[in-house]
Amino acid sequence: MEPMKMLEIEKKFLVDTLPSELEKYECVQIEQGYLCTNPVVRIRRSNQKYILTYKGEGLFVREEHNLPLTREGYEHLKPKVDGILIEKKRYKIPYQNYVIELDIFEGELASLLLAEVEFESEEEAKAFLPPDWFGEDVTYTGKYQNSYLSQNGLR
Repeated sequence: MEPMKMLEIEKKFLVDTLPSELEKYECVQIEQGYLCTNPVVRIRRSNQKYILTYKGEGLFVREEHNLPLTREGYEHLKPKVDGILIEKKRYKIPYQNYVIELDIFEGELASLLLAEVEFESEEEAKAFLPPDWFGEDVTYTGKYQNSYLSQNGLR
């Protein structure tokens, strides 16, 4: 089976305050771990969907390949995770023509709140005006990439 390839263009923000009525938005429970961080090779469980992902280099724009995994394949690879197994709730919040993915981390990263927005083009991303509840734009800070967090926590 061919991997699903795409170019990922996204901006990432710290979140200052949670939006109201969070419970009305779609929410998925995510667990993910990294088999390797250079290059990035990740396994993820999103509710009952399992995915193996390869990500190219970059912070703002990078190549991404996704392959489906079975639950058994995921469970076999899970003990091989290097670093923290990341656990988070992801809320999908409509905003203008976009979907904000709000991650509320659990476990070792429990104090972290991050929002990501994906775009069709770099121009669109650069023109984006975030909602008031967004905090600092940390797109160009590798410190908030999940692969970095899995190795270093919130240092």
